[in-house]
Amino acid sequence: MRPLTIDLDRLEYALDSRDAAEYYLDQETGEIHAVFPGDPAPGAEEKYDVQPDRYLHIERLDLAQSLAMREAFLFTIHDPDAHVAHAVLSDALSGRRPLRTFDFKLEDFPRIRERWLLYQATQLREYAITWLHDKGLEPSRR
Repeated sequence: MRPLTIDLDRLEYALDSRDAAEYYLDQETGEIHAVFPGDPAPGAEEKYDVQPDRYLHIERLDLAQSLAMREAFLFTIHDPDAHVAHAVLSDALSGRRPLRTFDFKLEDFPRIRERWLLYQATQLREYAITWLHDKGLEPSRR
């Protein structure tokens, strides 16, 4: 595996983003580029030093993966509010716009929301490192 200095926080954001941008990892510099609709992909305008494999498209988590992460989280909450929160959040995941509804309903349970954010960060970090390993890369220890 080839070590590369990568902003893992930015990679995690790219993997879980819901914005209109497409994200690419520059395998030479480790930078992550956001490309918005109408903008050319990184390297598309290079005239002389064309390197078609330099930029890796970062595919974001699909809906099923995002839902599975949230469903798995629901089984980690154990406190007096857990039975109410579990029912409300589980219901949110089975309705229309499940990710947005889940996030909205979390606002009613601040302690559980705080735990969700920690859980989500951990899961996204693991997913990012797995994604890099699948591409033959590993984050530099620096």
